Parts: sequence; C-alpha cells; structure tokens
Amino acid sequence: MAKFIQEFKDFAMKGNVVDMAVGVIIGGAFGKIVTSVVNNILMPPIGVLLGNVDFTDLKITLKEAVMEGENFVSEAVTLNYGQFIQDIVDFIIIAFCIFLMIKGVTKLTTKKEEPKAEEPAPAPEPSAEEKLLTEIRDLLAKK
Repeated sequence: MAKFIQEFKDFAMKGNVVDMAVGVIIGGAFGKIVTSVVNNILMPPIGVLLGNVDFTDLKITLKEAVMEGENFVSEAVTLNYGQFIQDIVDFIIIAFCIFLMIKGVTKLTTKKEEPKAEEPAPAPEPSAEEKLLTEIRDLLAKK
C-alpha cells in the first residue's frame, strides 16, 4: 500500500500534472470572464439589433405547466434552444480568444528562438578548373 501511495505522489507531483491543474483553474476563471463579456457586453447590442431578443429566453414549449389553483401539478416541459445558442456564441468567443492568445505566445517564443539573421556569405570564387570548363561550354554554345 505504501508503494502505491508513493507512486501516486510521484505522479501527482510531476510538472505536467501541476501545470495542467494550473491551466484548468485559470481556464475556468477565464471562461467566467468571457461568459460575462458575452452576456453583459456583446449580447445586449445583438439582442437590440434582432428586436430586443434575449437568446436565453428562446424556447419551445412541449408541454404546458398544469396548475391547480396556485400550485403546480407538473412543470412545463421546454426545449431551451436559446440557451444552446448562447452557449455556442460563448464557445466561439472563448475559442477565438484562446486562438489569439496561443498565436501571440507562439509569435513571442519563435522570435526568441530565431537567431539573428546574418548576411549570407558571398559565393566562393570558382576554381580555375571551373572557370576553364565554363569558357569551353561558352565556346561550344557559340558554334
């Protein structure tokens, strides 16, 4: 049992696992920020352009709620396709932000790795044999 616990500890403390955990936590926080931007900044103007439509309120009622007086006998059954549309918009914006972030990081890291461009060395002077062969070729081409 002690060996199993030690193996698990070694696995959990590897750099990749810790890095992944940090990434998941930051990704969750980033997702909340993007969701807030979408819900509070982007969607209101889009809703106004589409006639004050709030996507999250769009739904198809499959079965109406049944009430007896003030009490619900059964809740309404709905397809909430507006929330699905909202989630798709959130995903697209998050994916685009992550794409831009990765593209920026890649650009920064590739610039660090690239050596400074030096002027190419001039072509070496042809040898005497190459000069002679070139003259012979040119004479033969003239005939």
